[in-house]
Amino acid sequence: MLSTKIIGQRIADARKKTTISQAQLSERLFISPQAVGKWERGESMPDIITLNRLSEILDVDLNYFSDGFTSAVSEEKKSSNSLQELLEKPKKSEKKLNWDMSRGNWLDADFSGLKGLNEKFSSSNMQRCKFISSDLSGLILKGNNIDRCDFSNSDFSHSSIQGSHLSGNLFKNCSLVETEFSGSHIIGGDFSGANFTGAIIKAGGIENSILENTTWKDTSFSLSYIADLVFTGTLKDCSFENCAFKRVTFQDAILTNTFFKNKSLKQIKFINCQADRITYEFLKNGKADLSGIQLVMV
Repeated sequence: MLSTKIIGQRIADARKKTTISQAQLSERLFISPQAVGKWERGESMPDIITLNRLSEILDVDLNYFSDGFTSAVSEEKKSSNSLQELLEKPKKSEKKLNWDMSRGNWLDADFSGLKGLNEKFSSSNMQRCKFISSDLSGLILKGNNIDRCDFSNSDFSHSSIQGSHLSGNLFKNCSLVETEFSGSHIIGGDFSGANFTGAIIKAGGIENSILENTTWKDTSFSLSYIADLVFTGTLKDCSFENCAFKRVTFQDAILTNTFFKNKSLKQIKFINCQADRITYEFLKNGKADLSGIQLVMV
């Protein structure tokens, strides 16, 4: 049986032979470069479907990976069959939709309940479309114009939204866990009940949006324009670094271990807020008006 180390070495050898970088390979597989690195270091192993895709991308026969190799699929599939034999008769649960919605012009379309959209979704125009209760996790959205669409109750976790313009969209009760907004501008969105845990907003902006009952934990804002927003509830382990604020209010908010790095925070208003010592000092250093903040010891 080949070890994960040997499988990883074979992936690395084939990748280098085809002069594809780890980043390029991860992009074509729609996974993170870190996952490819773990394979090549023998720390983890791709599943059968991914190995099949790898053989296509790296231009090798599937048996390149299957000599003596048994994949951990499921108890009923454990046998001496080769990977090729397993792929010839895949279980229904292993089938994967392979949507590609790039370079589209979508108007008034209803994609509610869509699942398995794991491909890139780039350079598209979407207006008044519905994606209610859809699984959009792991997406790469690049260079899109998204206008007045409804994504309520959808899963956007671990997605990357790059260089896009989003106006008047509904993201009510969406999971945005570890989602990255890079170079994107969000205007007039409704994020009521959304979960921004681990999300990154950088080199873009968010303004005039609804943030009621929104979860903020380990959320990072950097080099972003933040305007006409009201933050409420608890912000824990968050950061605002080199952002431009305009008419931003924190109301009835609890700020814990939250980092502010700005020369001036005078455009932020605090109403009936609480902050721990470290957050209070960050705000004080940025010349924020602290009259609406109660210092609490934790």
